[in-house]
Amino acid sequence: MLALFDIPRALLPQVRASASDFGRVTPGLLGPGDAALPIGGVAGDQQSALLGQAGLRPGDVKNTYGTGCFMLMHTGHQALSSANGLITTCAAQPDQHEDATPVYALEGSVFIGGAVVQWMRDGLQAIESSADIETLAASVPDSAGVVLVPAFAGLGAPYWLPNARGSIQGLTRGSTMAHIARAALESIALQSTVLLQAMQRDAQTDPQLQVKALRVDGGACANNLLMQLQADLMGLPVLRPRTLETTALGAALLAGLQQGVFASPDDLRDRMTIERTFEPTWSRDQAQAKMADWEAAVNRSR
Repeated sequence: MLALFDIPRALLPQVRASASDFGRVTPGLLGPGDAALPIGGVAGDQQSALLGQAGLRPGDVKNTYGTGCFMLMHTGHQALSSANGLITTCAAQPDQHEDATPVYALEGSVFIGGAVVQWMRDGLQAIESSADIETLAASVPDSAGVVLVPAFAGLGAPYWLPNARGSIQGLTRGSTMAHIARAALESIALQSTVLLQAMQRDAQTDPQLQVKALRVDGGACANNLLMQLQADLMGLPVLRPRTLETTALGAALLAGLQQGVFASPDDLRDRMTIERTFEPTWSRDQAQAKMADWEAAVNRSR
């Protein structure tokens, strides 16, 4: 690639582990009288969130619930090539030894996650604040057949349908805004479940990559109903940590490793605090029927 684009190798920075000595902050840059603080942790946002969730072992999976949803599965030292619409990425590398083998992850992105709640608030004006959607959606026992496909910007992984458009399907005379609100929350959990199923298909030949739980973070995972729906659809425990902003936490932990605050990456796992675990309550038949309704709705939105 360097030869193709006529780029001298000397112009490129040295590739280092995510927990390494990257230099110092210029004194005064962060404020008067600040010190030349060391930069010890550098990682992409989703890779940092995976490490912030102590996702350090093959089979560890985290999902970040923000405007979109971003799921990563740690695959250890093997860079799996997805046959199910996902991408292969490097995971954050906490091991600073020069001869350390890189670690990898599978990644999938949902374009519209928490943004569908913002649309309910700002577009439909169905709620005054984003937090209100939980109460509204919980006022009905289910969505009564309503399915909302939030393809406002097409659909991301694993579909990759840029021309898909949003739709609300299954409306009847008895449908209310509460049913639409519940379908909106379900759409976040349904899209995330599709990502996990794609990862499980890619990893099914490796017994190391058996998913035992989903770790969650991001602002939208504060919604208890959403997290319960997620556990019910996936048939897995959903683990919500005490610290929801694990992207920033992951970068700090990398710096802590580099500076010797933590003895080893395993020390991070021991310090992980789970605030609440959501256990699945649905039968697998019930979850599969819900997923089938979702896939049918996606096909109509193409």
